[in-house]
Amino acid sequence: MPTAIVTGATGILGREIITHLSKLPDWTSIYALSRSKKDTYPAQVHHASIDLLASPNDLANQLSSQNVSADYLFFTAYLQEGDEKNLERLNGDMLENFLKALSISGAETKLKRVLLVTGAKHYGVHLGPVKSPMEESDPWVEGEGRPPNFYYRQQRILKEMSKGKGWDWVVTYPNDVIGVAKGNFMNLVTAVGLYAAVTKELNAPFIFPGSRTFYTMTDCFTYSRFHARFCAWAISEPRCSNQNFNVVNGDAQSWQTMWPRLAKRFGLTVPADQFEAEDEKVVPLIDSPPLNDYVQTSGLKGKIEKGEVRMRIDLTKWAERDDVKAAWERLAKREGLEKDAFEKATWFFLNFVLGRNYDLVISMNKAWKLGFRDWEDTWDALDGCLSELEEEKVLPKSGKN
Repeated sequence: MPTAIVTGATGILGREIITHLSKLPDWTSIYALSRSKKDTYPAQVHHASIDLLASPNDLANQLSSQNVSADYLFFTAYLQEGDEKNLERLNGDMLENFLKALSISGAETKLKRVLLVTGAKHYGVHLGPVKSPMEESDPWVEGEGRPPNFYYRQQRILKEMSKGKGWDWVVTYPNDVIGVAKGNFMNLVTAVGLYAAVTKELNAPFIFPGSRTFYTMTDCFTYSRFHARFCAWAISEPRCSNQNFNVVNGDAQSWQTMWPRLAKRFGLTVPADQFEAEDEKVVPLIDSPPLNDYVQTSGLKGKIEKGEVRMRIDLTKWAERDDVKAAWERLAKREGLEKDAFEKATWFFLNFVLGRNYDLVISMNKAWKLGFRDWEDTWDALDGCLSELEEEKVLPKSGKN
């Protein structure tokens, strides 16, 4: 009967891993690690309050005092704080110190596999145009002109610290995650839903706030529950040993399809001329995008454009408008909504997801070849998560058909 430790238990991906494992009869004991407890867990899930920023010795004491040990570790915790160099230090140290703590506490002797959750930033999707499709064998995007990437440091730590030990590892690369976490408003779905709800309250047109170019381009998304199902498969599949995997829904979507569906869901209208006005803001990305690394072999010399993020509407400025804030106040009071949701929404992140000028096509072939046969419909996932947010009183009832 397998047992698990899940760090980042209150995050979107960690929460769903815990929920999924707790529904499987074989998983008899699951340790949910986070600073605070936000969910009510079934009997086999044990919450442990852990400070992942502590030293290895302090972490070991925390683990020992709460009897935390298991066969499998799902490391989903991460900190978004400061610049890329600081992210590399913080997130690399968290993983390294936690693995050291498992060794000090003696819990490592039981450990069989570590699954580390990273993301498609592994491919430099935040830096500019990338190779299509993105495949796990693609070279890392680093070197001169590129910022540090904390995913690379974490993966190097895993490989180095597993040598000569009784455990191996798996790494996942989700992208543009669709999911909900209780009390966590920093995610794509919440921001999209709040933008739609306030637009409706203002009786305004439902204008796509991103790039007119990306509106008709392709993106690949990861539903948090789909990712959890993949993790439950990969954690004990022998052929996944010491392997990294893209984890996306398996379909390809574009906002030209989903934006009108969102409009219909919320009772809004997309203007036929929504891109007639000038963009409010343009953010240039780095001079050497990831696709530059393929110039000599792809025949694209002189044809690769620098990446940029275009904002038809700058949502950070939009959220500060007096009429917008007043609309949210009315809506939250009338519908009894979580008032903090609007203030904590990640408006720049939504602009970034919607504003790129390049496709994001991510291959699932590696996992499929090993027998993973699951998939998810991205629109259904988005629609379902919006309904969850309505039930959680983050969004008003949309009255969808």
